[in-house]
Amino acid sequence: MLEPVLSAEVLQATADGSPVVALESTIFSRLGLPSPENATALDRCLAAIRSNGAVPAITAVLDGEVRLGIEPECHDRILGAARKAAERDLAVAVTQRWEVGATTVSATVAIAAAGGIGVFATGGIGGVHRGAESTFDISSDLDALASHPVITVCAGAKAFLDLPATLEYLETRGVPVLGWRHDWFPAFYVRSSGLAVPHRVETASAVALVLNSRSRPSTGVLLTVPVPLADELDPGIVERAIETALEECRRDGASGPAITPFVLGRIAAASDGRSVSANLALAEQNAAVAAEVATALTS
Repeated sequence: MLEPVLSAEVLQATADGSPVVALESTIFSRLGLPSPENATALDRCLAAIRSNGAVPAITAVLDGEVRLGIEPECHDRILGAARKAAERDLAVAVTQRWEVGATTVSATVAIAAAGGIGVFATGGIGGVHRGAESTFDISSDLDALASHPVITVCAGAKAFLDLPATLEYLETRGVPVLGWRHDWFPAFYVRSSGLAVPHRVETASAVALVLNSRSRPSTGVLLTVPVPLADELDPGIVERAIETALEECRRDGASGPAITPFVLGRIAAASDGRSVSANLALAEQNAAVAAEVATALTS
């Protein structure tokens, strides 16, 4: 069974019933954002959670241990991580004693649940890839959301995915999808994908009530928060960059985990680097909203 090692601060917070927000470490590694922006993202997310009255709990694999809460002296190890660990990899990472493994969304949801943490903040989730009807490429993030009682706060799913199919998959698995003071399912850099979000919520207490009232005890909740208006990218630029990048992937035979960093790199180039600023802004905002929700959940 998964038994994460809690940091002293997180252990004390859980004992006291104080609000805690889990954070993945991939976004803060060089696999998620380039240096020094990854360090900036880490600082901004930690500050957003603390300023809203909660304790941040970064997840990672360090020296063969699954961690829930990382001491400050270990932050540089997270920033330099070059290996990812999804939920399926955690048992292997422990068995093989990985030195550093940056946790993905699926891994973090599982670790948070195992450690008794009910709220997790990230940038965007994975989902059903375009062409999945032939490739069967569906992110394990969705299965994790459906299998663990955690509220995941995100800016929707990445825009290069099949977003209608992603929402359909979440509906099939019984995951409530909420829009934070917004009526449309966001597409990461873009505030609206054009798809209506199933349910709109206005308060953190309403989100907490949804988790506590769901019919399937093992299922989580997805709370989507649109990127701040000032940081939204031009939808036309984003879609053109995605189409070009996906065509290059098909031509070169790229598939699976290789697609995401390739497409995001193309979007960064097409937006003259504004996508990185948008990523920082949405990650910070999600962390702040997650802290509000965590406070409501422990009230």
